[in-house]
Order: sequence, then structure tokens, then C-alpha cells
Amino acid sequence: MIQVETTPNPNSLKFISEKQISSIGTQEFQKVNIEKIHNIFIKNLLHLEGVELVLVSDNFLSVKKNENGNWDSLKPSIISSLNDYFQNNQKPILTDMIESDAKFKKQNDDVVKQIEEILESKVKPAVAKDGGNIKFVSFKDGVVKVELQGSCSGCPSSLMTLKQGVKNLLCHYIKEVKSVEAK
Repeated sequence: MIQVETTPNPNSLKFISEKQISSIGTQEFQKVNIEKIHNIFIKNLLHLEGVELVLVSDNFLSVKKNENGNWDSLKPSIISSLNDYFQNNQKPILTDMIESDAKFKKQNDDVVKQIEEILESKVKPAVAKDGGNIKFVSFKDGVVKVELQGSCSGCPSSLMTLKQGVKNLLCHYIKEVKSVEAK
């Protein structure tokens, strides 16, 4: 059964499944990069009229529509796609990094490990509740760069979340962090 939840972003909905959707963690897919995406299920969702972004996580996916998209037609199509997939497949939708176009080089110093640990344990669970994700991008000269994904991408309250919540949290735990910026 698929449950649908609203998110703080009016252009995004969160679709929750009893079944595992991703076995490789959270990945974001955008319509502008559709030619680089290998996963047929994700491509089909992005081909729906009005869908611009799909964020896939362990047990949910968030879909962000553009201003012209209509939830009255999109919501049943997305639910039907998920139900059809799981009726015909036992494995998660995302099972292999090859299926993901989200690749970036991780830095390995101690500060970066601390930043990633705090994002994973304290920030990601909070933004996942709203159908989003926060992804570490880089750390240089005291500045942490992150990417807000899913429902958080373009959400009116995401800038406040970033400046007040994430920056304060990281600065509190890691003295080397001076500011946080969105990519």
C-alpha cells in the first residue's frame, strides 16, 4: 500500500511504501538530466506531464512538480506506477549505483567525516520526514556546501532550515565550520 503525505513544499508530495524502494540510499533524479538516467521506472515518472524531480529513498519517494503540474492527475499515476512495479518485482527500484546519476567525490579528512556524520544522524531524518534530503557536497575554508533535494529543493522554508537549523547545528559541533551554503 502506498501512503501519500504533503510536504512543506506545495509542489512536492511524499509517497511512502511498505516495500523497500532503494537499497543504495537516497538519490535524486531531475527531468533536465533524463538522458543520463538508466532506470526505466524513474524515467517513466519523469516523463509524466508536470514532473520535474524524483527523490528516491529507502522507503519513500518524493515527487516535485512544476507550476503547471496537476496533483489530481499526477498522484494516481505515481501510485499506480509504484503498485505496478511492486506487483511485478521483488527487488527495490534502485539496487545498483550504475542506476544513479548522482556521483561525486567524497573528501576523507576528519572534519568532513564529522560533517557527514552530523548530517546523517541529525539532519537527514528531519528533512526525510518532509520528503526531502540533504546531501554533503564540499567543505572548504570553513564553508560547508550542501545540496537540498526532493521536497526541500525550491521549498520556501528551506533557506530558513539551512541557515537556522543546519548551520547552527554544524557550527555547534564542529569549530571549523563557519557557514553553510546551498549548492
